[in-house]
Amino acid sequence: MNILEVRNLRKYYATQKAVDDISFNLAPGSIFGLLGPNGAGKTTLIRMITGIFYPDEGEILFNGRPFNPQTDILQTGYMPEERGLYKKMKIGEQAVYLAQLKGMSKSEAMEKVKEWFIRFDMQSWWNKKVEDLSKGMSQKLQFVTTVLHEPKLIILDEPFSGLDPVNANLIKDEIYRLAKNGASIIFSTHRMEQVEEICDHIILVNKGRKILDGTVKQVKQQFKEHQFRISFDENPKSTQSDVFEVIEENQHELVVKIREGRKPNDVLQFFLDQQTGINAFQEILPSLNEIFIRLVEGTPLARQFESINA
Repeated sequence: MNILEVRNLRKYYATQKAVDDISFNLAPGSIFGLLGPNGAGKTTLIRMITGIFYPDEGEILFNGRPFNPQTDILQTGYMPEERGLYKKMKIGEQAVYLAQLKGMSKSEAMEKVKEWFIRFDMQSWWNKKVEDLSKGMSQKLQFVTTVLHEPKLIILDEPFSGLDPVNANLIKDEIYRLAKNGASIIFSTHRMEQVEEICDHIILVNKGRKILDGTVKQVKQQFKEHQFRISFDENPKSTQSDVFEVIEENQHELVVKIREGRKPNDVLQFFLDQQTGINAFQEILPSLNEIFIRLVEGTPLARQFESINA
């Protein structure tokens, strides 16, 4: 059973469609990337999933039944991009207080907060105030307060903002661990390299509508352009062929695009027939960043995608 099912959600502001007929499912233990440019509708979508906003149309199912903000929110952890911490409150007391708001007893909360503070090397912060923390330290604290009540659904909006590489890796490892232990994670960010590395499944939202939905592997395969990078022991005798088109040529290396109706083996056979030594033969797949830009900017690739899915 999916932990979350979003069905045909719509949300309007005056004449603007902030979210326009978006549907997706989230399986237990998965890491789900929610992508889109500024103003695409991501924040509105997240706020409906967390019960902050109500949809104008559509429904949200949590564990197979209609989402109930009064009870299901206790099984949800939401880390917004903007800080949601009390600046004047001591850090330890604040973490315990927020855990109690999520249904934990004070003793349970104290135990969990101490456990997480040790894990993140935050023990010495207990009596500091939030206003005395750096942006990165605040981000670590906000992550801890989001997950310490062990929610089934975790929503992270730009979780790596302000973190140095060491602490970014610390948060990333915890995301993997939480997913391995059964938590489902919605990960919203503008940094495509993180999505490519972390997420199992992604959707891309633009102008309130879902324009892309699939696993990272499926998406990259869907938008590949049949280009290959080939490296040789020495330069081939000839590169003129009806099998491929040369896109780029460097010393002992070619980037080629296979012509329609041809296969990678045909390219290999062409050079083997010349008795040219081949060191490497690698397909070039587009990055998620390239796919994101092409789709959002309405390039020919975006129009190709729209025609496929019409």
